[in-house]
Amino acid sequence: MTTPALADVPVRSSLALTRRWVALLTPLTFGRRSLWLTWLGADGRQSPVVLPVDDVPVEPDRGLLSRVLDVHAEVGTHLTGDGAHLALALCRPGEPVETDDDGEWMGALHEVLDGALDGTWSLHLAAGGRVEPLVDVPSSFLRRAGNGRR
Repeated sequence: MTTPALADVPVRSSLALTRRWVALLTPLTFGRRSLWLTWLGADGRQSPVVLPVDDVPVEPDRGLLSRVLDVHAEVGTHLTGDGAHLALALCRPGEPVETDDDGEWMGALHEVLDGALDGTWSLHLAAGGRVEPLVDVPSSFLRRAGNGRR
C-alpha cells in the first residue's frame, strides 16, 4: 500500500488542519517566534508551498501583516486558484496556551485579513509541543472542500 503525499490529502475539517500543522511543524519546539503560511485550494488540497516568516515580533506588526496579504494575493491565488484559504500558524517558545500577545496577533490578523480575504483564513498556535486552533477554518470553506472529493 502506498501513502499519498501530504499535499494530495484534502483538508476537510478543522481537526484535519490542526493535524496537518502538526505534521508540517514537527518537532513542535521553537526557540523564536515565526509565522508560517500555507494555502488550501477550494477542494481542500494543500499547495506545495509552506512559507515561514522568521523572527516575528511579540506584538503584531501591521506592516508585516500587510505584506502577508500581498504574498497571499501573489502566491496563494496562483497556487490554488479562486477560493484559496490562507492557513497561518503562529509558532513560539513557551506553553501551549493562548497569551495576551497571541490575542493581539489574532486581533491584528482579523483587522487586516477579514475584509480582504472574505474570512477565508485560519490561525493555529504552535508552542510547547502542541498545536491548537485560535481561529478556525470557516465552515463555508469546509463545505466547499467537502464537495470537492475526488
